[in-house]
Amino acid sequence: MSDPYARSARPYRSVLYIPASKERALEKAQTLQTDAIIFDLEDAVAPDEKIAARDILKNRLQQGGYGKRAQIVRINGSDTVWGKDDLVALAAIGPEAILLPKVNTAADIEAVAALLDTIPAARDTQIWAMMETPLGILNAAAIAAAPRMAGFIMGTNDLAKDLGSRTRGAMHFALQSCLMAARAHGIVCIDGVYNAFKDEDGLHAECLEGRDWGMDGKTLIHPAQLEIANKVFSPSEPEIDLARRQIDAYDAAIARGEAVAVVDGKIVENLHVETARAMLAKAEAIAELEQI
Repeated sequence: MSDPYARSARPYRSVLYIPASKERALEKAQTLQTDAIIFDLEDAVAPDEKIAARDILKNRLQQGGYGKRAQIVRINGSDTVWGKDDLVALAAIGPEAILLPKVNTAADIEAVAALLDTIPAARDTQIWAMMETPLGILNAAAIAAAPRMAGFIMGTNDLAKDLGSRTRGAMHFALQSCLMAARAHGIVCIDGVYNAFKDEDGLHAECLEGRDWGMDGKTLIHPAQLEIANKVFSPSEPEIDLARRQIDAYDAAIARGEAVAVVDGKIVENLHVETARAMLAKAEAIAELEQI
């Protein structure tokens, strides 16, 4: 039986944080070209606004209007006075996904999954994990395999704080460890934020690095970052053209009774064709999503 929470071909090039307390921002998000939205009840909401933000978000999600954008709700941690109430209140309306902050072990996921199992409306609700603590990074494989798990969000700011690090390079082990665990268990892995939202060159470079590693997309803190992330994490026209030519050449080779083809002086085997087909499927999914 297939896992309903396993990674899909759905695009996650751009994953934008939106404060759940800001009604204007929640409304504007319905018009933005973002693949996914993280409705944030945690860091983006002041303590004295937490309860009101929960109610605002619950009402907004019930109203709908976000089209095909993936909808992920980041609740407060279980160690806070708001965390359990966030989870119970939002689970009652069956959100697409719940994002848990500061996940340390698979037990953190299992506890939430067990609660969701008791709520009929949350039957299909996925769980995503913020990977932002040293312990969480070291337990990435077990967390990725936990019930209802569908994705990792890299929390590089909190991780940098815990490590006492100052550079992107210090994140490489954590980022690549989580990516490896995500791929081993068929879930999505989204790169961390780029804080200097007016620095387009810096964002572009960091998106390129994440893309080339294999990340599914980039978390973003400002709508101005959407265009760059969407472009970098989309297949380019030359890549799409090459993928089509590889598939055609390989199919022709198989028809001749041969196991490999040659395109642009390079061998094309079945594994290359699988990659090519996945790229075309992603391009088609992006084209459909961009009709929103």
